[in-house]
Amino acid sequence: MKSKLILSFVFFLISFFISGCNNQQNLTENSRQIFSMDTVMELRAYGENPEKALDLAEEEIIRIDNMLKRSNPDSEIYKINENGKAMVSYETANLINSAVDISKKTNGAFDISITPVIDLWGFYDKKYDVPNNKNLSETLKKVNYKNITIENNIVSLKNGMKIDLGGIAKGFTSDKIMEIFKKNNITSGLVSLGGNVQAFGKKPNKEKWKIGVQNPDDESSYIGTLEIEDEAVITSGGYHRFFEKNGITYHHIIDPKTGFPAKSGVKSVTIISKNGTLADGLSTSLFIMGLQKSIDFWKENLNFEFIIETDTNEIYITEGIKNNFKSTLNYKIITVS
Repeated sequence: MKSKLILSFVFFLISFFISGCNNQQNLTENSRQIFSMDTVMELRAYGENPEKALDLAEEEIIRIDNMLKRSNPDSEIYKINENGKAMVSYETANLINSAVDISKKTNGAFDISITPVIDLWGFYDKKYDVPNNKNLSETLKKVNYKNITIENNIVSLKNGMKIDLGGIAKGFTSDKIMEIFKKNNITSGLVSLGGNVQAFGKKPNKEKWKIGVQNPDDESSYIGTLEIEDEAVITSGGYHRFFEKNGITYHHIIDPKTGFPAKSGVKSVTIISKNGTLADGLSTSLFIMGLQKSIDFWKENLNFEFIIETDTNEIYITEGIKNNFKSTLNYKIITVS
C-alpha cells in the first residue's frame, strides 16, 4: 500500500504565502510548521484566534500519531499487532472499520494488512531488498482484510497478520484538523500534511485556494493547477519512495494480490474529495487499479474526483473538476455518460 509517508511535497501550496490575503478587518493569520508522522507539516489558519486553533491542531496531530504509530509500544496499533487482538478506542475501531470498508469497495486494492509484505521489501525500515518467491508467497498468506474483525471495539487479526493505518492516517488527521478549525471559528485555513492537502473554506479574499499538482517525472514542476475549497487533495505515485536493484526500480505501492509493486500503467493518481480519509485510501487504490478500473469505479461511486497520469504521459480528469483544473498540457475529461 502506500506506506505513503509523502516526504516530498506532492503539492506545493502555490498561494500558501500570497501577500495581501490578510486584508480583512479583525482577521488574524497564523501559520505553523511541525514534524510529525515522519514528515514536515504546514498549517495555516485565519480567524479571530488562529493561534489557539493551531495549538489544538498540533496537539491533535501528536495525539493521533501516538495512537496509530505501529512502532510505538503504547499505541493501539502496536498492541493489536503484538497480541493479535486488543481492545481499542472507539475512534481507532471506527478508523479501522473505514479502512476495511474502502477495502471492500475497492475489491482489496486497498488493504491495511499488506504490512508484512511492505516490511519484507524493506519500505518500513529502509533496508530495501527484493524478496525471494518463497518468502513472498508465505508472507502473502497473512494479507487479507477479510481476516480483520471488529466487535465491541475489540480488533482481532488472524494468521499472524499485522496492520498499519499509515495509508489513511494523514487524511484522517486533516479531517480532524478541519473539525478543530470549525469549532474555533476559523474562517479560512489550509494544511499540508507531508503533501496531503486539505482546505477549510476559501482564502480570506474569497478566492479558492490554488495548488500545484506535481509532475511525477520532475518534482520541481507541475502538470497543472487545481482550485479548491473545503476539499482534500491527495496523491499517490511510485516516485514518492523507491529503490533500484540490478537496474530495476521498485516503488513502494504494493499490490496486495501479487505482493509486488503495482504495474497498472499509471504514474500518479490524485484524489479530490470532501473526505480526507477517503481521499487518502482511494489514491492508493486507484493507483493499483489502473486507469480503466478507476474510471469504472468513479462512475459507480461519484463521491470523489480524480486526476490520473499514465505511463504514456496521458492525463485524465473527471468532469467534476473541469472548471477548476488548469494545465498547459493536453488532458482528457472523463464524463459519467
